[in-house]
Amino acid sequence: MNPIIDSFYHPATWTVTHLVYDRPGGVAAIIDPVLDFDPRSGRTRSDSAQQVLAAARALDLHVAWVLETHAHADHLSAAAWLKAQLGCSVGIGERIREVQHTFAGLFNLGDAAPRDGAPFDRLFADGEIFALGGLSVEVLAVPGHTPADVAYRIGDHVFVGDTLFMPDVGTARCDFPGGDAHQLYRSVRRLLALPESTQLMLCHDYPPAGRTEPAWVCTVAAQRAGNIHVHDGVDEATFVERRQARDRTLDMPTLLLPSVQVNIRAGQLPPAEANGVSYLKLPVNAL
Repeated sequence: MNPIIDSFYHPATWTVTHLVYDRPGGVAAIIDPVLDFDPRSGRTRSDSAQQVLAAARALDLHVAWVLETHAHADHLSAAAWLKAQLGCSVGIGERIREVQHTFAGLFNLGDAAPRDGAPFDRLFADGEIFALGGLSVEVLAVPGHTPADVAYRIGDHVFVGDTLFMPDVGTARCDFPGGDAHQLYRSVRRLLALPESTQLMLCHDYPPAGRTEPAWVCTVAAQRAGNIHVHDGVDEATFVERRQARDRTLDMPTLLLPSVQVNIRAGQLPPAEANGVSYLKLPVNAL
């Protein structure tokens, strides 16, 4: 059974959130939701998440899950806000424990550090299968961009997170802590070994020169034929050399430091201090 999908593009972060369900009035998951954040003022808003929530309610959906493909470095997750509105569970790949450990050290979080996957409600193992109403969801581990990246295969659609972009954009970067270009190559080839008609649902799009409209759906066949970084015929050594060379030219995402502090906590802000205010740390000269 194939899912019904409504997608929502967030132009400020080039992020796509997917509302996935079995039927109107049925059961749904929200994949990779965005919490609006202004880094100049430090203020959050829920406008984008409210748009997804309104669509779910208009369809009379029971949202059972917020599913994260990984701990994003370019936007804050709205998972905690949606959980508060809906009472749903929040899931991510089981290797989030490693990501939490890495960033707890970078930000010197001490006793405030999230541990052992908490506060996520469910840590998915590679190959795990669970029900979403009448749909079956298979979890595919696709590390490389981060250790914890997973894709969710539902019918003939696979929600791949940042692992792949549109063919004219390429693949995810691998220079964040825990990233590994060798692993990314193998993860991409795992995805591209799926049937050629499989629809890959992307989490981001950065339209290059010559393409003005964002896009977030692509077949395996189109990726194998035309992905600028990893089309058929590109071997692992060539990909790794090119990926690492490109990563050395890239700036850090604007929201990297605030995002990971929130996203390793399943979208929760850091614990409020004695004055009732949550604070995000800014490590100086640490990256």
